[in-house]
Amino acid sequence: MTEGKNVLIAIGGGIAAYKVCQLISHSHQAGLSVRVMLTEAAQKFITPLTVSTLSRHHAYTDSDFWNNSARPLHIDLGEWADLLIIAPLTANTLGKLVYGLADNLLTNTVLASRCPVLLAPAMNTEMWEQSSVQRNWEMISQDNRYHTIEPTGGLLACDRAGKGRMATPEQLLSTAQSLLYTKGKRDFLGKQLLVNGGGTQEYLDPVRFLGNPATGKMGSAIAQAGIDRGANVILVQGGTTQAMIPFSPQLRLISVVSAEEMLEAMLASFPDADYTILAAAVADVKPAPYSPEKLPKQKLPDRLSLVNVPDIAATLGQQKRSQQILVGFAAQTGDFVKPAKEKMLRKNLDYIVANPIDRSEGGFGSDNNQAVILRQDGWETTIPLCRKLQLAHYILDSLLLLPPTPNSGGFH
Repeated sequence: MTEGKNVLIAIGGGIAAYKVCQLISHSHQAGLSVRVMLTEAAQKFITPLTVSTLSRHHAYTDSDFWNNSARPLHIDLGEWADLLIIAPLTANTLGKLVYGLADNLLTNTVLASRCPVLLAPAMNTEMWEQSSVQRNWEMISQDNRYHTIEPTGGLLACDRAGKGRMATPEQLLSTAQSLLYTKGKRDFLGKQLLVNGGGTQEYLDPVRFLGNPATGKMGSAIAQAGIDRGANVILVQGGTTQAMIPFSPQLRLISVVSAEEMLEAMLASFPDADYTILAAAVADVKPAPYSPEKLPKQKLPDRLSLVNVPDIAATLGQQKRSQQILVGFAAQTGDFVKPAKEKMLRKNLDYIVANPIDRSEGGFGSDNNQAVILRQDGWETTIPLCRKLQLAHYILDSLLLLPPTPNSGGFH
């Protein structure tokens, strides 16, 4: 997805600097070319030797900036980088970025470059909640060059419980890979993206249910890709799995358990959606009847009566307006393309993503997937095995290839 891309990681002065060591290591393992710079304050928390070892390259500091060289360092680094990550972002550096100040290697490099910049703040809750910091954060978030991951809540190093924890290295790397793929473009800006993910659970009693092994990774990947490309996203997450996506003001997360609950949530949000992508593994049937109390083992039925649950894809396909795009998923074994085409036509979907679940290194629970993306007019493309985040971007790319035909139910 991004192998060979150049990432410049700038470490600010904060206790969260230790987390960046893992980000550097993971970035290198992902095939990225990594360079690191440290502010003077960052060197109070971790050493240049540590990050140079992890990045396999010299770590830059302000002492390098002021040394004589044939070409200014901040110019070289600014032109080299495909993406600049500032983590942890301090209140001090945030203020400098907002007002275009440049008094060290980091801030000079930002002004001497044109690549996207990913900001990951970390600070004490009282500092984060200061009106001046919030004002600066709002201003920087409105600049299209800057991409932000807000801090989360929890127990901080200062023993305060509140908002201020930096995003995890895994979240930072996923967002960085998105930005490297899109080069920071926001081609879904202003669009409403509705996604469902995970599996649904249909209960026989309070502890037993019919379900499937879906983890929600594909739905989370689509939601993250949409956010990184500027969309406002509603993610309806099924089952008891947690959405694997950093907090964003562009994201609204709705947790449901059953197919009926998922349908209700989807119907409530569908009228305002420009694009709807159905990545959830929804149950087809549920036990009938339901026992409100746990059934003793000796009272479990020898034969389980089943009834159908609502068909979310078909219901939305019936209600879809001409300007809306509806995308389904078809997880199949064996010949997975033919039944996917039939499902797309039967349920009035504009696209369908057919993916095999009986092949190694893909399917339920995996970080990888492969698929054939099909469209009603006969267009199709094959996506080889790749990370689910990469597949998510390929799906979004496909939606932009051809606009919907006015006053039609899809592509015809």
